[in-house]
Amino acid sequence: MAAFPSEMELKSTFPAPPTQYINLYSEESIRRGRAPRPPPPPPVHSEYSMFGVPFGTDEPIIRPLESQSIRRLYPQSYDQRRELKKLNHSVLVNFMYLLDILIKCPDSSKRTDKIEDLKLLFINMHHLINEFRPHQARETVRVMLEIQKRQRHQIAERLERLEVCVRRQVTEALSSLSDSITSTADIEHLLRSSPEEEKLKPESVTPKQEHDRVSSLDRLMCSIVDAL
Repeated sequence: MAAFPSEMELKSTFPAPPTQYINLYSEESIRRGRAPRPPPPPPVHSEYSMFGVPFGTDEPIIRPLESQSIRRLYPQSYDQRRELKKLNHSVLVNFMYLLDILIKCPDSSKRTDKIEDLKLLFINMHHLINEFRPHQARETVRVMLEIQKRQRHQIAERLERLEVCVRRQVTEALSSLSDSITSTADIEHLLRSSPEEEKLKPESVTPKQEHDRVSSLDRLMCSIVDAL
């Protein structure tokens, strides 16, 4: 395999990252609180610029066409669907006229006029479509809230199922524990009632012996609980 020449260096097509800023936000600086804070956002005055277009803070979200010195091609009271269909039909008709002009007399000034008409039609269509943006934003928020609600209901149902499962397991554990204690008590009773035990057991039981016997039962119960 041929090796790269020593004088050849691999360089990225992207510019080098700003190391002087990266070093300021190292893990050590962030942990010690020495990392500089981000600059505050610029204050918003009565006007601001977005994509080179000036906007006012008191203007509506969808600016009317008249404020942009654009001629409106539909009335003030209108149905968006109906007007969009009419504008779409006008676009098709004007496009056919433009093709006819380009075929018959491409050097005619009517070509530029027809292009301007098409541009105006598309601007009006775009404005009508933009009027649905607030409705789209509300619908997006509504769908997001419904998804969050459904997720919370699913989590609540899972917690309820887990609660039922845990309660059942605790009940079964308590039942098995009581059965084990009963069986142990029966075994102790049988051992105490066996003839060999009766022969070896003294006639009178002293308090110390009774305490030792109870302590052994307590230790046996503790060992059973630890085993569970």
